[in-house]
Parts: sequence; structure tokens; C-alpha cells
Amino acid sequence: MTKLSKNWWGRFLFRDRGILPTKRLLILFGVLSMGLFMIGFFSEISWRAVIIINILLFLASLLDLLLSPKKGELTFERELPEQMERGLPNEIQVKVRNLSQHFVSYKFMDDLPQTFECPFPVFGHMQKESSASISYETTAWQRGRYEIIKLYVRYKSVLGLWEKQTTFDLPKTVKVIPDLTETKRYLESAQRYLLYEGTKIRKLQKGTGEFSQIRRYVPGDDPRMINWRQTAKLREVMTNEYAPEHGKYIMILIDCGRMMGAELAKGSRLERVLDAVVAVTAAALQKGDYVSVLAFSKEIKKYVPPAKGMEHLQTILEAIYDLEADPVEPNYAAVFAFLETVQKKRSLLLLFSDVRTFLHEEMALSYLQSLRRRHQFLIMGMEDLPLLERADDEPVTVQAAMIKSIAQQQILFKKLEKAKWERQGLQLIEAPEESLAASAISGYIEIMNRNVL
Repeated sequence: MTKLSKNWWGRFLFRDRGILPTKRLLILFGVLSMGLFMIGFFSEISWRAVIIINILLFLASLLDLLLSPKKGELTFERELPEQMERGLPNEIQVKVRNLSQHFVSYKFMDDLPQTFECPFPVFGHMQKESSASISYETTAWQRGRYEIIKLYVRYKSVLGLWEKQTTFDLPKTVKVIPDLTETKRYLESAQRYLLYEGTKIRKLQKGTGEFSQIRRYVPGDDPRMINWRQTAKLREVMTNEYAPEHGKYIMILIDCGRMMGAELAKGSRLERVLDAVVAVTAAALQKGDYVSVLAFSKEIKKYVPPAKGMEHLQTILEAIYDLEADPVEPNYAAVFAFLETVQKKRSLLLLFSDVRTFLHEEMALSYLQSLRRRHQFLIMGMEDLPLLERADDEPVTVQAAMIKSIAQQQILFKKLEKAKWERQGLQLIEAPEESLAASAISGYIEIMNRNVL
């Protein structure tokens, strides 16, 4: 086959571009064939006449194809955000221009990754020499950096007998970052956020810490902090707010080991952890503290040096948005050795990990005891929901009774080990996955309010 013939047939291969007959054309040929068959059944008709009629119909359809809009007469422009939050719907705008003299009916598909929800094809139509904007909604379920390049468009000929496909190269890079819903809720109102989540914040006693601001009284505030002068002036109950001293050092440690890849109801453990990490980072930066982040598995994956100010939140997001769980056990010894070299000042070490795996780490306690002399330590984990469900199951069979017994034994072991660690001054908290962010922020605020750093 010659090169010219290959190129000609390539126009009809439906990949990046191509031409296809529509249902209308196939139905038309079918009806015509049936009609000719019926005519031939009741009267004589030559095969030559049948062939000529079909050829004329085919030529008419080709004329319709030739008069259809050319590729240059249709333009598509896609508007994508640079960042998308995991699990949240995003609206994508596509601007279309029809420069031809014909009405155009079209549909398109975007070159989205498989981890995005794809509501395709998207249908539309346009009058001659007009422009329009059409949108669709998609949700990204996995963090990372994605290249979205092509937009595939199919449009019909004037009579709708043929359908053409053309491809537009619209390269765009999109970053899918952790869900910032909890972060935004906290930044809107820290006090209301934590009370809504069912977590009561410890208040500073009068005269301790720094005076922060006068704000509206909310349920849970200390009545002794009410500012009666401002209350009488504004005719609304106002309270004084005291905050701990600013400028403390917070280091957030993110375990990216094997257990953090376990799937939960919405995403993996690591996904939930990163949502909480961003929320507690925003809380600490808003309070004026220095925040650093260290992600690790078998080796150090990412390290962000300490800095303050809300602009540092974007730096941390850029560093951790594409973290993935590795199929290896975390190397806590290497992490704590690295900490000795980079974190000289007294800090709060906030570790997000799997508590059960951490308790089985024999050398971790000795390392943390040495770190405890200079740092405050808090480990955050998620409750093992399947384990709790097995422990509450009804033992209706022998096998169910054995499973229930093993689950209760593991829960008891965890409680004893946690008590041993807490006697050494190492605090461990397990929270449901949906309230991990609130529990982490509450733990951070409670330690700050105790002025132990």
C-alpha cells in the first residue's frame, strides 16, 4: 500500500481524527434498500437501477460531507484550574467558536486521567458564526501532577449524515492537592470549628499567655473572660481571648509506609492524614508558629525546613501534594537520627502514623525517650474500624467467637502498650478518620496552652 493511500485511509480511522457514518445515513440506506426490495417483489426492477440509486444516494451524502465545516472553522479553548482539591467537584469551562456558515451539532471528550470522574461525552450545538461557553463537572480522586493535553471533538455534517472527529492540542498541567475543607473551616472560626467537631479546647487562665483579641462570646468560653465594658457598649456578649506565646517550633512527621496505603471509606489512610496535616499546619501558621514537615517511609522522602507565615502553607502543599504510600515498613530509626541533625530547638513533634504498627516497633521507644528530653511528642493515628466492628460482633458461631476474641485481645494489647508509652510522657491519640483533623488541631492547641515548649 502506497504512502498516499495510507494517509487517505488514515482519515477514516477513528483515532485522533476520522470520519464515520451516522445512524441517520445507515437508516436511510436501510429504508431505501427495503423500499427497493418491496418494489422489486411486486414489479420488475433491474439491478442496474438499484445500483444507480444507491450510488446517487452515496454521492449526495458525500456532498453533505464536503459542505460540512472544516477543522479551522471550529475552535475550542479549555480553561482548567492550576490546582484541584481531591474529592471535590470542579467546573471546567470550554469555549467554542463556530466560524462556518452552517449550524453545527457537536460532542466532545476531554483527555482526563482515569482517576478523574469523566462525564463524557458532552453535547452542544451552535448557530453559524457564533461563540458559546459550555461546562462540565469532574472530581479528582487521587492526588498528583497530571498532564491534560488533548480535546477530542466530533461534529456532524449539515444534513447529519456523517460525523467528523478532530483533535485539539490544549496542553495543561493540573495539580491535585489534599482536600482543604477542614482547613478552610478552621480558618473561618477556630473556636466554632472545634466545638462543632465535639472537641472542647482548654482555655488559658486569666493572666497567662498573651492577650490576643476581643471577640464574640460562644458556648464553651470561660465566663470569667467576659469583657463587660465592651459588652455594655456593643450590647452583645464579648470575651477576651488569650493566646500562648507565638514563635514555637512544630515539626510534622508523615509516615508513608505500607499501612498508610490501606483503603478507607474515602481514600487511603495517607489521603486522610494529608488532609489533617494541611489543617494543623494552617492552625499553627495562623498562630505564628514555625512549621516544618518531614515525610518518610524506608528513607526520607520530603523535608520542608521550618518557616512561619501563611505563605509557608503553599510551600508545604507543593512539597507533599504528590506523596504516595510505599509497600515497605517505615524506618523510624533513620527518621529520629535525621531529626537530631535538623531540629536543634525544642519543638512539638507531631507524628501521623499507624499506632498499632508503631507500638510494635521495639527500638522506637528508646529513640523517643532520648528525644523526649528536648522535644514534646504527640502521635496521631486513625481508629481501626474493622477491628472495633469485629470486637462488637455477636459470636453466633464458633468461628465468629474466635474472631471476636482475637479482636478484643488486640484492642487490650494496644491499650496496655499505649499506657506504657504515656507513662513515659509520650502521648498517643487515635481518632475516627472523619475527625482526624479536628483531633490533631485540638491536640496541638492543648499542648500549646500548657506552655510546655
